[in-house]
Amino acid sequence: MKIKERILLAVITHVVLFGNGCIAQKIATGTNTSFKFDFGSGKTALGYTAVSAASIYSDEAGFGFEKGAAVTDVKRSGKDALSDAFVTSTKPFYFSVKVPEGNYNVKITLGDKEGTSDAAIRVECRRMMINRVQTKKGEVKTVEFTLHIRDSMIRNSNGISRVRLKLREHAYLHWDNKLTLEFNSAEPKIDAIEITTAAKNVVTVFLAGNSTEVDQAEEPYTAWGQMLPSFFVPEKVAVANYAESGESLSSFIGEKRFEKELSLMKPGDYAFVQFGHNDQKQKGPGIGAFTSYKKDLKYFIAEVKKKGGIPVLVTSMQRRSFDSTGKIKETLGDYPETDVGALASKNNNNAAVMVWNYHDEDKQGSVCNVKITISGIPSKKITLTQYRIDNEHSNSYEVWKKMGSPQNPTKAQIKELEKAGLLQTTGKPEKINVTGETGQINILLPRQGVSLLKMNW
Repeated sequence: MKIKERILLAVITHVVLFGNGCIAQKIATGTNTSFKFDFGSGKTALGYTAVSAASIYSDEAGFGFEKGAAVTDVKRSGKDALSDAFVTSTKPFYFSVKVPEGNYNVKITLGDKEGTSDAAIRVECRRMMINRVQTKKGEVKTVEFTLHIRDSMIRNSNGISRVRLKLREHAYLHWDNKLTLEFNSAEPKIDAIEITTAAKNVVTVFLAGNSTEVDQAEEPYTAWGQMLPSFFVPEKVAVANYAESGESLSSFIGEKRFEKELSLMKPGDYAFVQFGHNDQKQKGPGIGAFTSYKKDLKYFIAEVKKKGGIPVLVTSMQRRSFDSTGKIKETLGDYPETDVGALASKNNNNAAVMVWNYHDEDKQGSVCNVKITISGIPSKKITLTQYRIDNEHSNSYEVWKKMGSPQNPTKAQIKELEKAGLLQTTGKPEKINVTGETGQINILLPRQGVSLLKMNW
């Protein structure tokens, strides 16, 4: 799906002479959210802004390479202005564009008419978007992805405030007013970049968590949240990772990180929440997994629902601690709520129960017989629909593995993966008898499986 309308509130261009005599365009960005850049010393494509190795970022220019980028201009023969030149480097380099916060689609053209290229693309603080893209001699490719950009300002009905950042965060690349692209690997050869505002119907997946989830700023550290964006189809989903090292759920709320999430959340967006490691360290009266932590989780869920969002509770991963046999040690106490657990909500004429059969050791095992009792039902019958996520249902990852784990799936494969990722039922809706306003439901839940039970009366 392509964006048919591009927001362009202000574009002011004029010619500016850089130190080496290379001519380029200067863009006053402000509220500008649409950009086309043509890289290298060749002829500039119509409608594009020329970018040379001398284009160093400044707020005045609104775009350019970050200081320290050891890039080189390379020119090739040919009539195609977008592929007759590129910039490259033997070291990682960063290119930034000044933009307002929001979701953006990025299209990057890579390749060399007379050689090969090899690139990995990350954004902001090492957030993985393209794990690896290689081109053969003479080949030019385009890759696309959708990303989330934010600043530390909170703009809501209460006025304007700020997220309470840690001192180290002020140097991070994901709390500023820039979209920063990192080019890495052996031979990144960048021909062109296009940036446009993402459509309003792009789903944003917000992440709340700690160091196991954050966009880690320095090598070799990596968290699962910063790898997640590379698995999504462009122009469909943007991952907004608001996790930060050292956070507990209570501090995440207290530092207004959660308020920042909510200020940008729209109906249909997701809010993943995973804590426990630092919450476990908190001490004092009334503090614990089933007291203060549970209270904060309920608050998190309720506020997300008020915005029309979909809360998702992610079980905390265990620390890297093993016993003498090499098996993982349970170090999080009550916080992960391992094995079978449940979460429920109820309205006047319907209810929903999510049940999971989670284990830290990810292996096949026996099916669990789960009995669920629902009370306070003002009806003699309920209609039950069961949705399932397991190896056989609603699992695009398993389908992707069966495909051979393609890093650049074809259009047909993407279509199949999208279908496989949709929430699937285990069968047709069934009627359940209610006695004395109480109904009982029995299900068989596979190990590592999750069931969503929706009941109407």
